This record gives sequence, C-alpha cells and structure tokens, in this order.
Amino acid sequence: MNLSYQDMVKLASKGLEAAGIGEKAALETAQFLALAELDGLASHGLARVSQYASHAINGRIELAPKIKVRPYKSSGALVDARDGLAFPALRFATDLSVNLASKTGIGLVAVTNSHHFGVAGHFVEAAARAGYISLLFGNTPAAMPMIGGSKAIFGTNPIAAAFPNTNGDPLVIDMSLSAVARGKLLVAAKKGESIPEGWALTADGQPTTNPQEGLKGLMVPLGGDKGALLALMIELLVVGLSGSRFSYEADSFFDARGNRPRIGQLLITIDPGLSGGAKYQDRFNDFLKVLTADKGIRLPGQRRFKQRSQALASGVVVTEQVVGEIQDGITRSWK
Repeated sequence: MNLSYQDMVKLASKGLEAAGIGEKAALETAQFLALAELDGLASHGLARVSQYASHAINGRIELAPKIKVRPYKSSGALVDARDGLAFPALRFATDLSVNLASKTGIGLVAVTNSHHFGVAGHFVEAAARAGYISLLFGNTPAAMPMIGGSKAIFGTNPIAAAFPNTNGDPLVIDMSLSAVARGKLLVAAKKGESIPEGWALTADGQPTTNPQEGLKGLMVPLGGDKGALLALMIELLVVGLSGSRFSYEADSFFDARGNRPRIGQLLITIDPGLSGGAKYQDRFNDFLKVLTADKGIRLPGQRRFKQRSQALASGVVVTEQVVGEIQDGITRSWK
C-alpha cells in the first residue's frame, strides 16, 4: 500500500492512541516512525507501532508522562523520560543540548528511564542542520555477549554522529554495534522471510537463518570482539551518566510483557567554533574535496536523504500486513 508521509503519521498516531498512549506522545512518535519509512528504514518504521502498543497495554510504558529536567551544570543536563516512549524525550533533549552548546560551546544531555528510540541519526541530523556537531549513544535490552561469553549482556547499543556542512546536507553516520540492526529481524519475521547466516545466533549459540530464533537468541557483534568492546564502552558511558538500567536489566523490546526498560541515551552537541575561528568548516571542506574526488565513494547519510526526497514526492510502499495490523488495532483498541 502506497502512503504519503501525512498518511503514515495519521495511521501510526491513531494506532498508538488506540493503545492508550497520550495524543502528544503518539504524534511525536508517529512523526519519527514515518520519517524512518521515508528514509527506507522500515525496521524502525510503522512495524514498531504494534510493538509500542503492546508495551502500552501491558504497562511497560507510561502513557502520558511529563518529561522532567533535573538540575544541571552550565554544559550538562539530565532529562527524565519518566518511563514514556523515547521520542518526545529525545526531541526535547536534542533541543536542550543545542541550546547549551550555543551558550557554552558544548551541551551534554543524558536521558534516563527511556525506551526504544528508533533511528539515532534523526536526532544528530537535526543538531547538525542547526550548525552543530552531534553525537548520540544509547543502550538497548541485552542481545549480544561479551567476548568469549554465551549470554546476552550488551544491547546492540546504537551510535550516531553528524557533522554540519554549510554547502549541503550534513554527514550522518548511524549504526548499531550488532552485525545488523535487530529491527531487521523483526521485519523479516513479519514477512515470513529468512535472514542471512551471520546476523544472529539461537539461544544456545548456533548460527540461524530463522528471524524468530534470532529474536529469541543472540545478535552477532559488528566486527567480532571490537564490536563487543565498543558496546561495553557505550554501556558504561550511557548508564554511568544517566543512571539508567544496564542492558541486561531491561527485558526485550520484542516481548509484549516484561519490565519497564528504563534504558538510557547520551547526547553530546558541540559548537564547531569552540576552538575559535572557522577552522572546522575550512578543514571539513578540504576533506570533502578529497573524498568526493574518488567517484566510487558514497558519503554517509546521502543515500538516506535521496530516498527521503523521492519518498516525499511519491510516497512509501508499506506492507499490507503492517497496515492491516495497525488498522485492526485501531478498530479493536488492541484488545
């Protein structure tokens, strides 16, 4: 089914509200899910509506929380998502980090008591389009083992960075620390498709091409031991500064029932003029010339922006199964 951005926002928002989620939280979440669809990232798009709805009706999230900002120093803040959906809290935290960076040169904002936050690149992209360098780290429910281990300890722990470009779109680097994003297994499971070997392991550590087994089992770290160590760094950094739960303390997003995840995110926003003068943009431009001189390269984020532009004009094909699932949830209020 071909849907416009406005169609997707309306459908997702209604689906979330039908599960009892507050109007504001539902709308802001729906906007980010629709943006993911525009960018060709269906694993973080409308397929997540039923997941969030199941969390709402099973008490895993607060339906209409009031975000809190705890006392902060000149360059730092702690945002409490209050067990709600992450998108409103991350949008608020992004704006706050930019505001702090505009005043002090750097804005460090930790988010606690949070939830699944979708496409990490969307938040850092927003800061970069405002002229700031931005980094975002987050932990997720446990899905990967430590080096030499066989139990899930770390999440896929996404990392994103964006660098402003006065002559065009920012450079946006966005990745999880598993071989692929776990959401790709969700999409494959909904479509009844298999997954390539090397993406996931079964619960007893065996390679699998079955996405359902992979969701119940372990994700393979990106780059093997190096990916696991990067996940460890993010785990300690995010939890240490936000006071959120470690990944192994949060029940899986893919289970309708479980605890409130209360995971964390960390935003670091930097004024590129922090060191004085226009050094950043001059050096950025010099490096960009070298990169683009090689005709075979693709700058990070550019394919996503191209896809977004095309999708805004022509719409996005969303599977009948995902649309039907949401429509059925609206009709039955997910009961």
